[in-house]
Amino acid sequence: MAQCVTGVFLNSVGNKLFAAIALPTLIVALFGVALVWRATDAAVRESTEAEAVGLADFVATSFGTVDEGAATGAPRVAHRAVTAAIRNKWAALKFVNELRVIDSKGVVRWSRRIEEEDKPFPEAARLLAVNNENPKYVGSAAPWPWSRGGGEVVQPIGGVACAGCHTGESTMRTGVLQLTVDEPSLRHEVSDVFSRALWVMLIFALVLVVAVSVSLRIFLVRPLGRLTALMKKAEAGDVVVRAPVENKDEIGRLAKAFNNMLARLTEMKVSEIDQQRDLEKARADLQLHTELEKLNHRLNSRLEELSTLFELARAVTSTLDLEEVLSRITALVPMRVGVPKFSIMLINADGLLEVMRAVPPGIGSEGLTFSVGEGVCGRAAEIGKSVYVPDLQKDTRFKLRGVRNAAGSGCLLSVPMVNGGQVLGVLNFERPTRADFSSEEIEFYMSVADQAALAVQNAKLHEQTVSLSVTDPLTGVPNRRYLFQQLEAEINRANRFGTQLSMLMIDIDYFKRLNDNAGHQAGDVALRKVSQILKNSIRKVDTLGRYGGEEFVVLLPQVPRVEALEVAEKLRKAVEDEHFEHAHVQPNGKVTISIGVSSLPGDATELEKLVDSADAALYASKRGGRNLVHAYALGMELHPGRERGPTATAKKITGEIPVVKADAKNG
Repeated sequence: MAQCVTGVFLNSVGNKLFAAIALPTLIVALFGVALVWRATDAAVRESTEAEAVGLADFVATSFGTVDEGAATGAPRVAHRAVTAAIRNKWAALKFVNELRVIDSKGVVRWSRRIEEEDKPFPEAARLLAVNNENPKYVGSAAPWPWSRGGGEVVQPIGGVACAGCHTGESTMRTGVLQLTVDEPSLRHEVSDVFSRALWVMLIFALVLVVAVSVSLRIFLVRPLGRLTALMKKAEAGDVVVRAPVENKDEIGRLAKAFNNMLARLTEMKVSEIDQQRDLEKARADLQLHTELEKLNHRLNSRLEELSTLFELARAVTSTLDLEEVLSRITALVPMRVGVPKFSIMLINADGLLEVMRAVPPGIGSEGLTFSVGEGVCGRAAEIGKSVYVPDLQKDTRFKLRGVRNAAGSGCLLSVPMVNGGQVLGVLNFERPTRADFSSEEIEFYMSVADQAALAVQNAKLHEQTVSLSVTDPLTGVPNRRYLFQQLEAEINRANRFGTQLSMLMIDIDYFKRLNDNAGHQAGDVALRKVSQILKNSIRKVDTLGRYGGEEFVVLLPQVPRVEALEVAEKLRKAVEDEHFEHAHVQPNGKVTISIGVSSLPGDATELEKLVDSADAALYASKRGGRNLVHAYALGMELHPGRERGPTATAKKITGEIPVVKADAKNG
């Protein structure tokens, strides 16, 4: 309502000028009155404080005057002049409410109220705590002149002059004088004066309002109103109307400019007819030029599409790394086709569509998964054909994963990546404008998806080939080649950053007996089961690999020797507690393992020495009765019956000589 009233009031130039002149003047005047009012009140309060303190000091000083005929020990008689002043209506005390004298024991000795004398005063402790040298004045807490407040003065009394009468008391202080006063009537007079001034100011403001309003209406509002009415006629099409120029002020100049404008419009109307014929001819030429531009644009678009396909093919065929292929597609395609939102989805091992890359990055969509048939992208993967949604707000299949009941905006095109009849994933193209993909663009994006599918398929085949070359086919864990590549990398990393690295060498006890008594198939089952137990018992950053035969190696980055021994004991216990089908042919009816532990840099600083130390510790576990964990100790590698030294270890790594350790340990 207030906004509506303000809008109507300020709809006129006169009202705006009135508001700009009258309101600031009124505000400044009121503010000045308030400041003067405040300053005057403060001055009156300071005067009141000085008067009250002086009056208290005068009364306290009067106690030093003693009657000559007063007897010693009779203070009431000695100070009867002061007593009479307190009892009577002394003119100097006309503003005093309370006046009393309290001795050092808190008893009222003199008071304007006679009933208080010779009685303890409730607030004596507060009054006696006042400093001896400086009287205490507490003014009124009321901040404005119209509030009737009061003030209190507390004046210590006593001294050397009192020693003649008060012989048994301290001569420095015999009590205090309490005096409370009303604020002078001057504050109230000032309040009345400024109240009348405020009313005068309000009356002046009303007169100013009327005067300014009448002046603005005569000299500004009426001339502008007449000029506005003529402008409305011109707006309706009457270009021959003219405004009278009555004055030479701004309104007169505005009317003259208005007349000149209408004259110019009349001339333009005449020339418009001549120009119309020229426009018709130019329109025909423009239409022909437009058709030529459209044709040229289509040719340029086709050339740009072919260039994009060529660059995409060159970028993705120069690498066989899947991550690099996805990164290059994400970097090239959105930039070349002008799509602000783009994502690549691949079908993962669980058969779900997973977002591998997204543009713009960091929006949180990477890693999201969709079932085949779920949403627009899932539908494209299900039918193996492109799905185009011109308006996402009207399509219920579109889903913003992680945002409940959220609807998208713009348009979306999901194109499946198909190779050899197999759907590998989906490319998603999204624009913020509805129906912003043409049929030519959709056809081009299908070619992009085919090119991307070929590159993804080649990268996956390469990845599978590499995986087979570094994976043990029986147990599914990394083989010896990958194991020692990883070991070399971990040693370099540990030496570079000054961290520790531990190595566990694991051997299945009496494995030869298991093969001989239960068959090699039972041995293969035991190998797979042991490798799975070990894999489930270590961290993701740890590396488990098959060293050869029934031996495994576990690399523990950033793990010291003490913690490595705890890990080894956990692995040994996990295998011992597991049930194996043919464990009854083994000693004690269990399949067990022995483990040797070595650490870098404590036991070795290079690969061959680290492996040899772990092997020596493993041999000690075997020699100690098997199903044990031993850490490497100096001299273990020199035990008789063991082919020892880094040279023998290196030969075992490369496979140049047969492993004789198994025979020495009997499996």
